Amino acid sequence: MARGYSIRLFLPDGEPEGLKLIEKTNWSGLGVVCPRSLFGAKRNRPEFERTGVYLLVGEGDGVVPDLYIGEADEIRTRLNSHGKESKFDWQQVVFFVSKDNNLNKAHGRYLEWRLIDLSTKANRAKLHNGNAGSQPSLSEADIAEAEGFLDEMRLCFPLVGLDYFETPPPIKKAVSGSLLKIVAKGLTSHGYEAGSEFVVKKGSQASQKEASSFPSGHKQRRQSLVDSKVLLVEGDHLVFAQDYAFSSPSTAASVVLGRNANGRTEWVDEKGRTLKSIQEASE
Repeated sequence: MARGYSIRLFLPDGEPEGLKLIEKTNWSGLGVVCPRSLFGAKRNRPEFERTGVYLLVGEGDGVVPDLYIGEADEIRTRLNSHGKESKFDWQQVVFFVSKDNNLNKAHGRYLEWRLIDLSTKANRAKLHNGNAGSQPSLSEADIAEAEGFLDEMRLCFPLVGLDYFETPPPIKKAVSGSLLKIVAKGLTSHGYEAGSEFVVKKGSQASQKEASSFPSGHKQRRQSLVDSKVLLVEGDHLVFAQDYAFSSPSTAASVVLGRNANGRTEWVDEKGRTLKSIQEASE
């Protein structure tokens, strides 16, 4: 059973858009969020001198963000090189180190490998690392320690908008309690609510055609899913190659149908009840 926990977000400069330090109750780790524009002014802080794992995040195409994952003996030295030469225009760095300096180079390489693997499977960002490579050689004890550190990091990620590593939860955690569907234009798509997101199931179909009035934001989302091979062309339809989480049922429905759509009325259960009626009945 999940337990409550506390995370402290400290702003050393007193500015919401400035440097952020992340600490969690009963954890020796420390997270740092630093905009690229402030890196030169902040890199002499002691946090930047430690061993850790880091994420470079960029805006990407405005729909799917750019992401690079790395590790370093000293975060500052590695970021200096990224400042001079980088594979994309990153806007901020998020890194995690240990307050008691127990995180070593081997732990960092393992965490880098695990995060690349998780991001590849989630397919929510344009990853600039390539493949994850092979698992670094660590003792059983060191792996357990690194996995524990990773678990704590993942609890902190949502606080700073890092949703690039989580695959959709199983249907048993559906908010509405059942699988929903859209049947239209010869296509069938299935999905369910999961927390604040809406998950479209693997194998669901989407229309290849797009309405002339289709909003540009949804059009870009569909194209990014095709580019990342989340959506594959099969016959007259597009098909989801994996479970994929959208920010809302309406975004999911719009991508499926190729037109602007109200997900609360488009998604229905086996009894024909709309998501809207299901939600209202539970209120």
